[in-house]
Amino acid sequence: MSLLEITGLTHTFGEGRLFKDAEMTLNKGEHIGIVGQNGAGKSTLIKICTEQLIPDAGRITWHPKTTVGYLDQYAQIDPCMTMEDFLRSAFHSLYVLEDKMNSLYEQAAGDMDALKAAAGCQEELEISGFYTIDTRIEQVASGLGLLSLGLSRPVSQMSGGQRAKVILAKLLLQKPDVLLLDEPTNFLDKEHVAWLADYLSALDNAFLIVSHDYDFLEKTANRICDIDNSRISKYYGTYSEFLKKKILLREDYIRQYSAQQKEIKKTEEFIRKNIAGRKSRMARGRQKQLDRMDKMEALDLKELKPYFRFSGLPLTAAEHLSVHRLSVGYHYPLLSDLDFSITGGQKTVITGFNGIGKSTLLKTLLGQIPAKKGSYTFSEQVKTGYFEQDLLWPNSTLTPVQIVSDAFPAMNVKEIRKHLSLCGITSKHASQAIGTLSGGEQAKVKLCLLTLTPCNFLILDEPTNHLDIQAKESLRTALLDFPGSILLVSHEESFYGGLVHRTIDIEKIMRKK
Repeated sequence: MSLLEITGLTHTFGEGRLFKDAEMTLNKGEHIGIVGQNGAGKSTLIKICTEQLIPDAGRITWHPKTTVGYLDQYAQIDPCMTMEDFLRSAFHSLYVLEDKMNSLYEQAAGDMDALKAAAGCQEELEISGFYTIDTRIEQVASGLGLLSLGLSRPVSQMSGGQRAKVILAKLLLQKPDVLLLDEPTNFLDKEHVAWLADYLSALDNAFLIVSHDYDFLEKTANRICDIDNSRISKYYGTYSEFLKKKILLREDYIRQYSAQQKEIKKTEEFIRKNIAGRKSRMARGRQKQLDRMDKMEALDLKELKPYFRFSGLPLTAAEHLSVHRLSVGYHYPLLSDLDFSITGGQKTVITGFNGIGKSTLLKTLLGQIPAKKGSYTFSEQVKTGYFEQDLLWPNSTLTPVQIVSDAFPAMNVKEIRKHLSLCGITSKHASQAIGTLSGGEQAKVKLCLLTLTPCNFLILDEPTNHLDIQAKESLRTALLDFPGSILLVSHEESFYGGLVHRTIDIEKIMRKK
């Protein structure tokens, strides 16, 4: 049974066309991964499905009574609520039914109708699993790494990553007919990504997932919808099977297109030579055939592959960052008594569960927030370059060209466009408001700014969260080639494995204290 049907979808964003007469269906029980290059329209498709965006044309039809759950990481939550209160709100209708049941039992003395109605409510609660709510909450909270925070933790005391996980947990507990998940693994650690993959793959309900974690898609999706050349193509099977099929289909399409173009060129040449001669009737006939021909569209084969290269400054092999008994946090210490050092050219990754304080540590080292206790010292040689994971801009209406120009006023527009192009930003997207670009494109603009900043000590906070596979590979290569020091926060072992010389596991350090 079809739960969602999309027909004739056409939509432009700024000067870019994302969809043209695109079609897609989501059937009951289908687990669909949505893929495509950065800026192809993956997140836009999710927003169209949730009516956050109205397309230029097309029909988006949900089957009547279909319940839809959307992972909105920026949803408003009452800061006074505890995590447990928020997760329990997933079962609000059942708690209302329990109140009704209790009220009926209170008035049931001698009233058989009330007693019968109360028994009916109790049976409905049992069928709905009402009496296992506490167990279900603990299972999901544990799987996503929330149980260790304590269910009584107020939402106001949670980091952005923890808050996103709580919203995801509630969505999983609600079990809607269809889940719409846009980058659900961005705030999850490796073991929690594995738990979520197992949970979703065993789910009977349907879902659409946008993710750049292709191992995750391989485990969870049994269908792939590929957004390419403004169309949505649906492939049956796993992500790896999709890759093989797409290569074969694209090669076949290119052969057919080339053959058709040769035929068109040959026909046009015949018409040009004979339209005014003895074979004019034949030429006019050929023209009619040409006009009626169902012409294949040319594929956009010029995929803009980013090329990152960081401007390094000289750096000796001496110790260039020394951290001594450092405690970091906001209202209270998140991490305490940290001791480590980094020498010139050393590449280090910081790991640990989300919310433990990794980003807070980086912001402290950069002087953005004061240390709670202890000290840290950079050597005089150090010139830092920083990538912040949050996609926040002082003015989201500025274009990438304007943003780079403001940061580097000595550069002319031609130079700016060249650097943006090298980092994978098309000329079309370079002239759009930064706030209208996808997360991946915004991340590339931030990386472009960083590549233009001469430095010898890179500090990177989850730089791969929004990048597609080509951009990740290019960034990894750039970091391998970078001669200076690197302090990296990342949850993607496949990205930093073989790149770093050293791992600082915050969880292990804190357990020893």
